[in-house]
Amino acid sequence: MDKRKCLLLGDYTHPRFHPLQGVDKQISVILNDLMTVQCSENKKLLLGEHLSGYDLCIAYNELWNETVSPQQTAGLLSYVSGGGGLIVLHTGVSLAKRYELAQLIGGRFTGHPPYGPLNFRILEHDITEGIQNFQLDEEPYRFEFDPFTEKKLLLEYEVDGEWLPAAWCHSYGLGRVVYLMPGHHEPSFHNEAVRELIYKSAKWAARIPR
Repeated sequence: MDKRKCLLLGDYTHPRFHPLQGVDKQISVILNDLMTVQCSENKKLLLGEHLSGYDLCIAYNELWNETVSPQQTAGLLSYVSGGGGLIVLHTGVSLAKRYELAQLIGGRFTGHPPYGPLNFRILEHDITEGIQNFQLDEEPYRFEFDPFTEKKLLLEYEVDGEWLPAAWCHSYGLGRVVYLMPGHHEPSFHNEAVRELIYKSAKWAARIPR
């Protein structure tokens, strides 16, 4: 049987904060026994005719100063609604500058306090089974949620005694979407809990049997 295929999208040449270099290697290793990971910064791969060949798309795009085209937006929407798996990692939430993709992802970024040590706690789901609470230096992203999506929270982080959303998942049409906040830079992906979250999110989103 051919190995499943994953497309990892990010930025190599002009990232402002989150280069794909290094992150690409980590994700390829994390998912190695599940699927082959193809890494690219070519946003044209979001077009439907390209995405259809993949079991999973991971978005690590840095699009704070630009948006994807209507055609690329439609490609990603039709890919997921038709049964594709999508993981949006950390900076990938910048895709939600387009309102259609904000609804696909389930929320949009509103800002973050400074990078620093955070406590994370796991919430119950198939994705998080067996994963322990953890600490990690990260950017504490804040989000505004889309009220129409039935999200299941997977992870929360603590700020001043308050617990805020750090990861969630939901179905979209026939497909599945996961958002994971941890992933500011390559060291984030050395954390064992983060690696497990990515691995199990990939299995869940791509519907790979347990």
